[in-house]
Amino acid sequence: MPILFFAEVGFRTGGGTIGTIVLAILAATLAQTADAVYPSEHWEARTPGAVGLDVAKLDSMRDFMGGRGCVVRHGYLVYSWGDVEKAGDVASALKPWITHFVFVAVEDGLLPSVDARVADYAPCLNDLNADLGYKDRAITFRHMANQVSCYGVREAPGTAFDYNDWQMALLWDTLFLEVFGKTAETVSDTVLHPRLTDILQCEDNPTFVPNSGRLAVSPLDFARFGLLYLHGGSWNGKQLLSREHVTEITTSPVPNTIPRTAGEAAEMCPGQRTIGSQRIPDNQTEHEGSYSWLWWTNGENADGERLWPDAPHDIFAALGHKNGMRGMAVFPSHDMVVSWNDTKLGDMPEKPEPLNRVFQLAAEAAVP
Repeated sequence: MPILFFAEVGFRTGGGTIGTIVLAILAATLAQTADAVYPSEHWEARTPGAVGLDVAKLDSMRDFMGGRGCVVRHGYLVYSWGDVEKAGDVASALKPWITHFVFVAVEDGLLPSVDARVADYAPCLNDLNADLGYKDRAITFRHMANQVSCYGVREAPGTAFDYNDWQMALLWDTLFLEVFGKTAETVSDTVLHPRLTDILQCEDNPTFVPNSGRLAVSPLDFARFGLLYLHGGSWNGKQLLSREHVTEITTSPVPNTIPRTAGEAAEMCPGQRTIGSQRIPDNQTEHEGSYSWLWWTNGENADGERLWPDAPHDIFAALGHKNGMRGMAVFPSHDMVVSWNDTKLGDMPEKPEPLNRVFQLAAEAAVP
């Protein structure tokens, strides 16, 4: 079970079994990073068998998913299908990239902390919802990066989970246009590239699409982002984000004590745009005890059920569109990253969870 961290409610686990598991995972990550392999301008390739993967299982995963994607293990590109060099929209799978830059802003001193008030950078929040005690004045970057800001619904910040892209657009605009002080047209060249993708030596020009806030990235380059997080924010000897923050980001799901919003509309800033939501208010999904700083983890819901019961417990993933038809997943205990796009997962029923089968096959491919 992942660490629970949520400052608004004050939930943290103590020591004991959970702490031991997390320390073991962290120790394994540190050990892997000490002799880690990173791609340079191009990925170094190995066969699946050379890194202990069963190609038949990978074939089954590919056939189940369709689309295009790749598998990285021990830092090597070991399996791919379809056009993995093509940059394409990854929908909500971009959200962990936003979280990354929230913490970059904190570590670079542009934000005092993740608990800074968003209204200090988006003054329109100060004037909203007088009948609700101007609740939006209390929204923090922590709230927004866990989808508990309650922006656009009637609950107070930190008291309900509301997965919607009105608040994500506000977060994107506030972070990049105000905190970083860039424009929608220049943010890729002045923030995304020099502070992340150039360092990762991405091959296929990942780009924030101007005036949308969406991200176009190839499966190969998305796998580099996953490898960065697999190794605790370290890239080829350079710490791009502190290990402490990477661990918090990927192991701190919203507690099950936080309910899903009732979905009653509240006032938003004038002219508020959206990254994807079409309804007002939007209320797309439960968090299932598995949503951590815009990543999905394999947590447990209120009934003690895992999000992906047949997948490794330590997996975390960036997911976009229905059933995660676009995305990337990190398997720390298997030293592996899987990245994909344009799959047929969105055409499948939501239950049983199609990604459970994908992650099960990927994990089973790892020969003991």
